[in-house]
Amino acid sequence: MDSERTCSEMELHDDDKPVGRVLSRREVLALLGGAGAALFSGAAFALGSRQTALAADGTPTAQPSPSATPNSIPTCVVRPELTEGPYFVDNLLERIDIRTDSVSGTPKEGTPLLLRFVVANLSAAACLPLAGAQVDIWHCDAQGLYSGVRDGRFDTRGQDFLRGYQITDRYGVADFVTIYPGWYSGRAVHIHFKIRTEPQAARGYEFTSQLFFEEAVNAAVYQQAPYSSKGLADVPNARDGIFRNSGGQLTLNPTLQDDGSYLALFNIGLDLT
Repeated sequence: MDSERTCSEMELHDDDKPVGRVLSRREVLALLGGAGAALFSGAAFALGSRQTALAADGTPTAQPSPSATPNSIPTCVVRPELTEGPYFVDNLLERIDIRTDSVSGTPKEGTPLLLRFVVANLSAAACLPLAGAQVDIWHCDAQGLYSGVRDGRFDTRGQDFLRGYQITDRYGVADFVTIYPGWYSGRAVHIHFKIRTEPQAARGYEFTSQLFFEEAVNAAVYQQAPYSSKGLADVPNARDGIFRNSGGQLTLNPTLQDDGSYLALFNIGLDLT
């Protein structure tokens, strides 16, 4: 987002212009060398080098990953790029747990969501883990507010809740602990993300898109506080113009854990050529 944009320029309609496109099946096969969906190399890559969980007090813990079987190795999936929207702030805040504002120390209320990215470098010959890439995520809180920006609905400049980045490890894995996002009028429920190979360089690969959620999961989460006061989003996935440009390839289906948190995995293959 241009730092010189004014409040009036940062209206919600700025978030509805899709960029990029969904690759055709033929293009995907061509990128994969014509041999179909290549598997990630090495069984350990299926689950990454660590398993993030929540301790009893709600803090994230890193644990060794369980052994993976060949059947659990994910395929390399090309995903469509979508609009960045008006709320990106490049505040370079490296952390796994993004729930808390780093200035006030106040955590955001909401259902915990453990989100894992598995990022790969896609070439004509193989699909290999992409290490050292910076993955940023940002999204609104349970009441539909973003941190660090001002628009007609709120002014949260100086705050950084629900923002942060991680660097992918040697398995291409980047983990985040956040809350299930809320919604604001005119958009379906979503999380923004950006992947950069050289974020500090003048030239480097950058991929920006958005993640969505299965409506059944939205309905289950939004029955609970603090979401229940707003209810379901006024725009479901099917009526969201940005979602329609995703081709259904950016929809998460988080699984409910015994502690009440949700766990979601997102695999993505990037063509760095």
